Amino acid sequence: MVALSKAEAPVTAIGEFKIKLERAPLLKSLARLQSIVEKRNTIPILSHIKLEAAGTTLTLSATDMDLAAVEKIEATVEKKGAVTVPAHTFYDIVRKFTENATVTLDVDSAKGQVKITGGNAKFSLSCLSAADFPVLSEGEMPHNFSLSPKECVNLIDKARFAMSTEETRYYLNGVYLHVGVASEFSGIKGQQSLKAVATDGHRLARIEVPLPAGAKDMPGVIVPRKAVSELRKLIEESAEVVQISLSESKIRFVCGNVTLVSKLIDGTFPDYERVIPTANSKLLELPVKVLSQAIDRVSTISTEKTRGIKFSLNKGNITLAASSPENGSAQEEVPANYAADLIEIGFNSRYMLEVLSQFEGDTAQMLLSDGASPALLRDPADATALYVVMPMRI
Repeated sequence: MVALSKAEAPVTAIGEFKIKLERAPLLKSLARLQSIVEKRNTIPILSHIKLEAAGTTLTLSATDMDLAAVEKIEATVEKKGAVTVPAHTFYDIVRKFTENATVTLDVDSAKGQVKITGGNAKFSLSCLSAADFPVLSEGEMPHNFSLSPKECVNLIDKARFAMSTEETRYYLNGVYLHVGVASEFSGIKGQQSLKAVATDGHRLARIEVPLPAGAKDMPGVIVPRKAVSELRKLIEESAEVVQISLSESKIRFVCGNVTLVSKLIDGTFPDYERVIPTANSKLLELPVKVLSQAIDRVSTISTEKTRGIKFSLNKGNITLAASSPENGSAQEEVPANYAADLIEIGFNSRYMLEVLSQFEGDTAQMLLSDGASPALLRDPADATALYVVMPMRI
């Protein structure tokens, strides 16, 4: 992305531009792109979406200077050209047109406006020159590989919930994508795998897939939270293979007619392997749904700030308990497969529920050492994932 200041911005005339297209594909594209545009911008052009028409294609572009998206959709182009329009207002207009409306966009260069027609509704929006819109500066991206939609969704969904939101530890505000030796439970032990890791210091999620061709020599990179979120929305609406290209400073995702380019977080991800327990030998097994529902019920009484809940493990069952001076107390016993010594350990109930929500199978495995050490959680139905939850004092 290139920096753009008022002093550098050229004053450029707004050219001609006239197209017609169906509302549905335009609305779908705008819904995706307008979420990238920040609602408050000190640089006016950054609150706009760029529209460029040529041949039979309308190309839409949006950026916030850290993340950019470009999408191509079909259109009837009567006059080729390019212009920018306010992203959120344009989206709201198209969203409120009747469902089967044909949308016409016609630039009035003399007035510096775009005339927008949909059915019987007509609007005029002030526009800015497309020549002032920031140009993407991707640079060389030497590492290229692809993932299936399922693999990509797996890497994103089972890691992103553990991303940090604390700006002071900015290097945790994303998903760490890197190559490593596959874990012993992954099904590809001893081989290399592509791993996605996220942590906020309280819980950690690590997912891995077999190493894609072309990814072997890639550097470890931290994909920012906003880019992860936009990529997830993109995959949800497409069944296309995701093409990934990256350098040490930027990453590009291509899925169907949409291209996402993001700056990477410039920081060092911590050595997360050190917090993954390797000597937890006390195995607890119990139904995911039963455990989740019990945690949810008991945590109703816990304080809003800590959401603390105590696990008391006995042979054959666990007892969940919570109390607070303001609300009172709650307790529930859950049958479980556990044959080791008594352990009492506290967890943040929300962290535990978020981990359990990622499980595909009916059974959860929790490996413990003692009441003061991290718990390791595994899903027997998905050997590629592991989770770590730190204990808390109750």
